[in-house]
Amino acid sequence: MRNTLDKKTLSVLQQKISEGLMPQWVVTDPEIHQVEIEKIFGHTWQFLAHESELKEAGSYVTRWIVNDPVLLVRTNSGELKAFLNSCTHRGVHLCTADFGKKKTFTCPYHGWSFNLEGELIGIVAGDKVYGEEMDKSEWGLRPIPRLESYRGMIFANLDKNAMSLEDYLGDMKFYFDILLGRSDGGMEVRGVPQRWVANANWKALQENFSADPYHVQTNHRSTVEMGISPSDPLYASYGHQVILGHGHGINVITGANGRSKFPFQATPESMWPMFERNLSPEQYDLLSRTTVFVGGVFPNLSFVSPVHGTEGHLHNYLNFRVWRPLGPDKVEIWCWFMIDKAAPEDYKEAAYRGYIGSFGSSGTLEMDDTETWARIVQASKGIMSRDKELNYNNVSNYLMGFGRVEPDENFPGRGIAYPTTYLDAISRSLHEYWFELISKDLLDAGEEAK
Repeated sequence: MRNTLDKKTLSVLQQKISEGLMPQWVVTDPEIHQVEIEKIFGHTWQFLAHESELKEAGSYVTRWIVNDPVLLVRTNSGELKAFLNSCTHRGVHLCTADFGKKKTFTCPYHGWSFNLEGELIGIVAGDKVYGEEMDKSEWGLRPIPRLESYRGMIFANLDKNAMSLEDYLGDMKFYFDILLGRSDGGMEVRGVPQRWVANANWKALQENFSADPYHVQTNHRSTVEMGISPSDPLYASYGHQVILGHGHGINVITGANGRSKFPFQATPESMWPMFERNLSPEQYDLLSRTTVFVGGVFPNLSFVSPVHGTEGHLHNYLNFRVWRPLGPDKVEIWCWFMIDKAAPEDYKEAAYRGYIGSFGSSGTLEMDDTETWARIVQASKGIMSRDKELNYNNVSNYLMGFGRVEPDENFPGRGIAYPTTYLDAISRSLHEYWFELISKDLLDAGEEAK
């Protein structure tokens, strides 16, 4: 039985991961959870918003980096700035609305006011209470250390010494260019992000999107029975699973012949020349023959770009989502609907209805997944699960094992691409990076203590 995250435990964990195994106690262990908050979420890039959510000066959204409230604003000069959403006087959560437009933010406790630059500009009875010599410039909102964006996606990092966002995304940028940069004007968020709470651990959710098309045929059986999804049990495996470094990964799902029945993901044909104009030949080729892009940016940003529809009308959209850990067994899910800004308005509306019915908070696929995620944490807290292992090297299934499937050197995209998505390659890569981050300094400390 494990009592503490010491060097011996880390060494065992490292060995298990190298063998393609993950001890099940890791899923919901409280100590692991605290280490993850400090060493992963305190140092990696976290998605906050899309630039289309902050169109005008004074526009703002409030978000979270796990337990740190964040106020993201567009200033009068058009610049985006992010602050700790906490009054510098007594620490009160300053702005609690999800979004809006303001010139100032006033604390409800003592009335201290801050402008869009985060500067303290108003104090109730300031001169009489604090004296004229009080220097307001010393009391501005605390800036989030790093704020950078790529293709309209705004990320923040609590570590001022972290690598740049572009370096962190690495080869994922090639696929973000396809998903976010294919259209004139890029993508836009429609509506506001839905959010809800699920009984789940963030790692299982990230793995579900980044690395596991294998679950589709079974977990989403209802869509097969309704005729929405094909009955072929291998249909979600056709295409490539691509490892992208830093725990990132993407599944590029096609038809059995390497092409899609729905060219350019069932987007209007009038948009295709625009795609060709904005993408490289390799990116354009991939988009033309891909049905579904689904993947993730480590640690907790996932995305899916599917083809869905009702009554024979198929549509494409882009769904980004953040898994915000509320504890080892609870997650707040933030879910954005995005669509090509240049798409026809009636197409956007129809695609939005398709999203609501599938990956929205009450969608069919969402309900299927949420039930499974809850069952994982339910089964991971008991005594017998403490020495049980989750298997990512199943030798009884030749596709899942080590070295059974070789990378496809002719794949036109970036990253290490394997010619099937029924594979555990991304999962193992994700686990390796997860361990690298949580063990940083702890293993070194163990060596020094010897």
